[in-house]
Amino acid sequence: MEYVLTTNNLTKQYKKFKALDGLTMNVPKGSIYGFVGKNGAGKTTLIRVICGLQQPTNGSYHLYGKENNTKEIVKSRRRMGAVIETPAIYLDMTAKENLEQQYRILGLPNFKGIDDILNLVGLSNTGKKKAKNFSLGMKQRLGIAIALVGDPDFLVLDEPVNGLDPQGIIEIRELILKLNREFQITVLISSHILEELSKLATHYGFIDKGKIVKEISAEELEKDFKTCMRVEVTNMKVLVNLLDQMGVEYEVLDDKKADIFEKVNITSLAVPLSQKGCEILNIQERDESLESYYINLVGGGK
Repeated sequence: MEYVLTTNNLTKQYKKFKALDGLTMNVPKGSIYGFVGKNGAGKTTLIRVICGLQQPTNGSYHLYGKENNTKEIVKSRRRMGAVIETPAIYLDMTAKENLEQQYRILGLPNFKGIDDILNLVGLSNTGKKKAKNFSLGMKQRLGIAIALVGDPDFLVLDEPVNGLDPQGIIEIRELILKLNREFQITVLISSHILEELSKLATHYGFIDKGKIVKEISAEELEKDFKTCMRVEVTNMKVLVNLLDQMGVEYEVLDDKKADIFEKVNITSLAVPLSQKGCEILNIQERDESLESYYINLVGGGK
């Protein structure tokens, strides 16, 4: 398999704190790679390192086969576009003026292609409207448009749907899918909104405390997903005590609902609960979510 990005034992340390701790990951060419982890897990640090904004303390990484400590890495980075944390846009400029400025920064000879990029991200009709008057979704799409200047084939997006309303989330999702499927752009998406990420990603890398806990394709993940039984009861404490005695894997969702990740005989559950004064209000069979999978992977499932 061909990889756009590989990292080998990558470490980034700030005094006594290791933001990245021996991180090794592989982003396949043509994939939408979902980079999954809670806030502070090291996602943004990794992105800043591969974009050349910070230097690793130890370890190495390769972009298109070029190692980070060689001169050739500069050429590889020209094939990247990135939106890190918040879109880097000029609020007092129009969308077109923002793109023209990026063309100048990259030293491109003319403004050919600007109209195509604006049309691609759905901002072709914004005219003289300044970016400060854009919605959050429009600003995010403008940030992606700027990242597309120079025709990159690797796009890095840090929390691209954070703070967006449902319509804005759908627009960004459709744009990312179009860039990947129609333009063959490899996309690395850092996100903690796992339900949305599950609609996009072809591959996943789960990060916790600066380390990759697991890498897996979406197809393999689908096979790994457990069918769970969601139980709603009148007394969660009684249910938890019983499940602990039975030695089954579960996750408490709130004071009434819990997911049980093993096939359990309903009678063996209902009778002892009833004897303790706990009633079963509802039982549903459900497929495990990406969020549940991640929680169980990094710990804290109970």
